[in-house]
Amino acid sequence: MSWTRRGFAALAVCVLLLTGSAGCGTSDTDGPERPAVTAAAGRLLDDTDEDGRRLREVGRGDAPEVGIEVQPEADGDWRVRLSVRGFRFSPAGTPAEAVAGRGLAYLYVDGVLVARLRDPAHRLAAGLVPRGTHHVTARLYADDGTVWAVDGEPVENTADITASGATDAPGGADAPDPADAPDPADAPDPADAPDPADAPDPADAPGTADGTEPAADPARPADLADPAHAAHRKAAPTAAPTAPEPSTPDPRSPAADGRAS
Repeated sequence: MSWTRRGFAALAVCVLLLTGSAGCGTSDTDGPERPAVTAAAGRLLDDTDEDGRRLREVGRGDAPEVGIEVQPEADGDWRVRLSVRGFRFSPAGTPAEAVAGRGLAYLYVDGVLVARLRDPAHRLAAGLVPRGTHHVTARLYADDGTVWAVDGEPVENTADITASGATDAPGGADAPDPADAPDPADAPDPADAPDPADAPDPADAPGTADGTEPAADPARPADLADPAHAAHRKAAPTAAPTAPEPSTPDPRSPAADGRAS
């Protein structure tokens, strides 16, 4: 009987302790539910990324991971696909608090921020990727804007892509390829150009000194050049020939002497 009473007494103490514990728990959950910020959310470092955002260091076992794949589209845009592990994207409106394994991915092209992603899929506009080779980087951030980091380095991944530049010019026209420029070796040799000394002398060309068409010669009969005048000339009467004037004999000639005798 005594063992039984002691057993009941011990049981009553256990029930009291559990009840008190449960009551404390109920009073702690009266407010709205908020994610707990624990040591798993890492610790802030004094180091920052290139944009001045502080690094949030986490252990390798708790650190998220990200991979990135970038593929070209037919219209010149680029399809970006992220793969994450130990990480989930926060929807819009999430409180700005650092919660382990949660946040956003920031997308960079050659170190320039181009998008903040709350989803693993993204379409990168062709205008953000001009002709040439580029580095597209996905970096993971907590909801408070700090950078998830391991061993003092941001958690990120980079893909290298090469754009042909088909949409560099307005309207999607191709930019001129330097390889298509004329080869200077194919240019005409200046030595083959015509010698100015071989050009005809303008003084030998018909016309006046100032290059105008020469005027008609006033001494030239108009009917020689104009058919109408020529026809008129043929129709005009011809004057009768004039008889030659008799010559006067020389007084010293024999004929003159005979006439004198």
